[in-house]
Amino acid sequence: MARDEVGYSGTQVCKIIGITYRQLDYWARTGLLRPSLEDAKGSGSKRRYSYSDLLELKVIKQLLDAGNSLQSARRAVDCLREDLGADLASAKLVLTGSRSVLAKSNGEVVDLLAGGQGVFNIVPLSGVVDELDAAIVE
Repeated sequence: MARDEVGYSGTQVCKIIGITYRQLDYWARTGLLRPSLEDAKGSGSKRRYSYSDLLELKVIKQLLDAGNSLQSARRAVDCLREDLGADLASAKLVLTGSRSVLAKSNGEVVDLLAGGQGVFNIVPLSGVVDELDAAIVE
């Protein structure tokens, strides 16, 4: 049975991720991460989180543990999802303190806390040897 078929309850998520139920509830109510399998539909209903949701929650938790504020983590997550169209769970982030969160997008490094503004260009060097050899032969 696949991990996502079963889903995870809020209590299980809190234990796995290492957050309080109050945090999880707040993040769901404010839209930071709503459960993808089943959202709450009123008092007494249960949320069901997918494995992908857990991965995203773990990323958010790591951003917070690294000293980023919840507001900064929210901006970084929103930028990854909306502006860069990145899968949060597979994104590679560079945390440079609590002032910037960097991610690679379309060949450049962008600062997620600055709304995806480019910081560095990445120059792939894999073709340099071939280009150099070809230029020498010419």
